[in-house]
Amino acid sequence: MEALKIQEEVAAFLAQAAPAQILAYRPSEATQQRYDGLIWKKKEAELTTEEASELEYYFMLEHIFRLAKIRAATSVAHE
Repeated sequence: MEALKIQEEVAAFLAQAAPAQILAYRPSEATQQRYDGLIWKKKEAELTTEEASELEYYFMLEHIFRLAKIRAATSVAHE
């Protein structure tokens, strides 16, 4: 899937550019609360179409950051 290739490229770039910052990154409290709220609404089957799109966007970003953190951890381990 082409989207996964792009996500891999972005994750690799982020991990190489700033491995320590990538490993330390955590979303803000407000972002985490919004994400948690959307997850809860999804479980309760109360998401609007717009909220479902927003949640998918969060999932995509989370995936990219997980990939970047894996690459960054590998990079730091080899230093």
